[in-house]
Amino acid sequence: MDSLYQYAWLIPVLPLGGAMLLGLGLISYNKTTNALRWLNAALIVSLMGTAMVLSFALLWSQIQGHQPYLMTFEWAAAGDFHLTMGYTIDHLTALMLVVVTTVAFLVMIYTDGYMAHDPGYVRFYAYLSLFSFSMLGLVVSPNLVQIYIFGN
Repeated sequence: MDSLYQYAWLIPVLPLGGAMLLGLGLISYNKTTNALRWLNAALIVSLMGTAMVLSFALLWSQIQGHQPYLMTFEWAAAGDFHLTMGYTIDHLTALMLVVVTTVAFLVMIYTDGYMAHDPGYVRFYAYLSLFSFSMLGLVVSPNLVQIYIFGN
């Protein structure tokens, strides 16, 4: 089950990857990206669905009694100052990951019908995916620096 925790970083990164892909598509190939709106929506919703499944797996693991997991690495150092980045998974984090991914997944499904005839359909999915990344990063943050980064 440790391998599940080692790949928990994918939960916030999957929506970020989708947002980056759509954003680059909108910048580089705007007409083509907007023409493939249903395909783009399916990609974003499936990435969020994958993150949701991983979140449920982590919650189930925590319910089964696994120890909290903390993964950090040194990001910057200057003299006695060391700044670490990483992620933490404990009972509350696992529960909040499930809440955030489930709500984001349902909002993305609802958005498909709500924004169906809007010209900014694909752009909205990119923004929504970026917002989901920020909220998920906020949930797994092990320190105040990351909370500040993801909260802004």
